[in-house]
Amino acid sequence: MDNKEVALLKKALERQKKARKQAEKILEEKSKELYDVMHHLKSANNKLEGLLNERTSELDGEFINIIDPYVVMDLKYNVINMNLSAKEFLGFDHTKELVNLSEFVHRDYLEYTTESMRSLMEVGVLRNYRAKIITRNNEEKWVQINCCLIFNKERKPIAAQGILRDISQEMEIKQMLSEQKKQLDVIVENSPLGIVLSVDGRIVKTNSTFCEMVGYSESELKQVSIPEISRPEDEQATAILWERFYAGKLDKFAVTKEFFKKDKSTFLAKVQIGAVTDIHGNMEYQVALIEDISKEREAERQLKASENRLATLIANLHTGVLLEDENRKIALVNQMFCDLFHISTPPEQMIGIESNTSAKKTKIHLKHPEKFVERVDELLENREIAMADEVEMSDGRILERDYIPIFTNGNYKGHLWTYEDVTIRKNYKKNLEAQREKYSSIIANMNLGLVEVDNHDVILMVNQSYCDMIGFSKEELLGKNVNEMAQFKDEQFILKKNKERLRGETDSYEVSVRHKNGSLRHWLISGAPRFDDSGIVVGSIGIHLDITDQKLLEFQKEKLLRELESSNQNLQEYAHIVSHDLKSPLRSISALATWLTEDYKDKLDEGGLQNLELMQEKIASMDRLIHGILEYSTANSSELDNTDVDTNEVIAEIKDSIFIPEHVELLVPEVLPTIKADKTKMHQLFQNIIGNAVVHIEKEVGLVEVLYTDENDFWKFTIKDNGVGIPEKYHKKIFDIFQSIGDNERSTGIGLSIVKKIIDRYEGKVWVDSTLGKGTQFHFTIKKNLDT
Repeated sequence: MDNKEVALLKKALERQKKARKQAEKILEEKSKELYDVMHHLKSANNKLEGLLNERTSELDGEFINIIDPYVVMDLKYNVINMNLSAKEFLGFDHTKELVNLSEFVHRDYLEYTTESMRSLMEVGVLRNYRAKIITRNNEEKWVQINCCLIFNKERKPIAAQGILRDISQEMEIKQMLSEQKKQLDVIVENSPLGIVLSVDGRIVKTNSTFCEMVGYSESELKQVSIPEISRPEDEQATAILWERFYAGKLDKFAVTKEFFKKDKSTFLAKVQIGAVTDIHGNMEYQVALIEDISKEREAERQLKASENRLATLIANLHTGVLLEDENRKIALVNQMFCDLFHISTPPEQMIGIESNTSAKKTKIHLKHPEKFVERVDELLENREIAMADEVEMSDGRILERDYIPIFTNGNYKGHLWTYEDVTIRKNYKKNLEAQREKYSSIIANMNLGLVEVDNHDVILMVNQSYCDMIGFSKEELLGKNVNEMAQFKDEQFILKKNKERLRGETDSYEVSVRHKNGSLRHWLISGAPRFDDSGIVVGSIGIHLDITDQKLLEFQKEKLLRELESSNQNLQEYAHIVSHDLKSPLRSISALATWLTEDYKDKLDEGGLQNLELMQEKIASMDRLIHGILEYSTANSSELDNTDVDTNEVIAEIKDSIFIPEHVELLVPEVLPTIKADKTKMHQLFQNIIGNAVVHIEKEVGLVEVLYTDENDFWKFTIKDNGVGIPEKYHKKIFDIFQSIGDNERSTGIGLSIVKKIIDRYEGKVWVDSTLGKGTQFHFTIKKNLDT
């Protein structure tokens, strides 16, 4: 039921009240007149009945024009007389049938009616008797009765008379309003909004939500005014709104206010203010709905900050970004996009421009403009993600383009273009392919056998040296199981080593294997796991050296030295012999290359000289690799000669012996300790880490620092640099043999594995902390006393 209907019902109720009061007034006047007449006629008691009938007839004449029903009954509820309104309302005529009014009373009101009749008999008057009756038409009606007793000459009651008023509609309205009030009370009390009823700023009533908001009880709030516990965010604008509100120019308005809680804290709220008026339109109360928007404001602030950060990020990206809406109007563009396409218009001035307009100006910078337009139209029509499209520019640059359509709830809302200059990367890839072909030729012709297998030991790649070592051709080997083709004498040992490589372990070992012709050969194998980009082992690589001749020599030497040296000394001698034999061919090749350079430098062109120089570099790299393998293999086998080692002297010697670029400075901020250790091992340890650090610094001013701390039973050293940094996925892998980062040809991938072996011998730990672009910190610990 809307407000208009309620207003109409209220007006009808007012009219009914006025009519009721008029009838009651008439009844009281006539009753008093009747009482006075009966009082003065006590002497004529024998004529009372006639006089009563006479006066009743007169009263009938008076009440005949009353709107409400009028009834006279005896004291047993039997009807004596009634007017026309009563006949129509109750649905019977007392002149035609005998009627008892108690039959019309609803059963729920019988007891109440009996009590009311008892009160009438005691007082003589009954006012505002309200009950529910059932008419002859079986309609339930609410009635209100005002009545009084009629007395005989002895002043004994002989009858009662009264006016009935139909208040059914009034009761329905009252019940409806009561239910609505209950519902409204429930809504108000359970509303998430604070609700305040006030008069000129003084609080009259509040709901529990608002009390919880401010921390005051309702009784406490009634002692304060709204201005005492709140302050408008914009006081001037709020004052104007209040002025217009009181002037009747606004029915309601909303402001933002800061509220002061009882605990002295504050919160921000959106306040909607409206008026409660009387029937004449005069304002009686002000109603305020208070919504706490502190979290929303904070969210807006964070969102704004996030948008600003995102805008700054996009503006400074090295990728060109262009965001278009569904109508191909520019919604966002950054400076890099403008630079890539030589657009002089500032990015902020391009917002809202149709992309086709700006595209016409950029066509001159494209190598194939028509092809570019056709591809763009194709992407826009298909609305499917497309990545890494190449766009050739007229100046030789190569851009890589991504297209991403944007959908919201299945509706197309636009698309995002990103452009990245990949010219350098593309050229690098071409150069890398050329280098790969060159190195492949070297690998194919080197004396060491190289084989690559997957996790199931299926051969993926071999070089010619490996084919010569085993006696099979590449065609016979590729795709076959390496353990089946190479008939190892100790198959269980090989299976064990393969399992270790699957766990990421690197190792070198000797094996005996049958050549295709049946002869027994001896190999030295250095195997390492092969990882994919995510660090998962996907296979292994093995370097094989046929040491059959050396092995025969070893057997002979073992026989000669068995009585003179221990097994450990024999192993050391063997390692040095192997190192010498491996390096001997390299020295010969190096000498030959030197002679060629000296003897034919005037006859060779620049390319020939470069190839000879490259050969020398590769020989040096192989020499370092062999030296590294030797050091790695002996790192934890040689006996430790622990003496007092001044680590300051070790650093000074390393500083004088290794190559340090001019822009890099090696510093020791504080005096380092003297430790108990093998000086040679310490030299290897510090040199491998410092040597890595100084060559991986690209900043104009490079800095490498050697620091230490005393940690009870251990010395902890830190070598800190401001170099390029190491990706996190390599932080553990770099300590495995043959693992290096980048394409530094001087790196053998062995140095840090030697570091780890040395630190393991001193019962310490080694780890790395690094951030790309900021630098690296190598930490390691060395036990002070190995005897404890």
